[in-house]
Amino acid sequence: MRWVTREKIKVDRVACPWLIKNFVDPQAEFVFLPRDTDWARIDNGIVFDVPNCELGHHGEDVSFNSILKKYKLADPALVLLGEIVRAADSHPSNPHAAGEGLRWIAGGFGKLGLSDHEILEREFVVYDALYAECKRQVTKA
Repeated sequence: MRWVTREKIKVDRVACPWLIKNFVDPQAEFVFLPRDTDWARIDNGIVFDVPNCELGHHGEDVSFNSILKKYKLADPALVLLGEIVRAADSHPSNPHAAGEGLRWIAGGFGKLGLSDHEILEREFVVYDALYAECKRQVTKA
């Protein structure tokens, strides 16, 4: 399936493709379009992390959280990762402490002059590692 979002990806628009590839659609293809795209007119893919879409921000939830809910992904480690992504991507009332570090990492990737696809390729390993740590954290609790 084709998954469509805004270009110039950072936290949530990297975390969501990682989540989609690993837990929703292993064959996913990601398309990055300009911010001023008319998202309501996209009919050849699933739109995510853009204004006024189902798989977007709702209340304090970021798009990662919306995908977890839509696809009924209840793994406690993914839920914890969602809290970290939320803290890094928005300003929730009770942010997870690891969010600030993730925000810095995402900002750094944005400064490397890479394409959106190159950022995904390189940053997915960060999410692999973060997910592994989330699994460790939830199993020791």
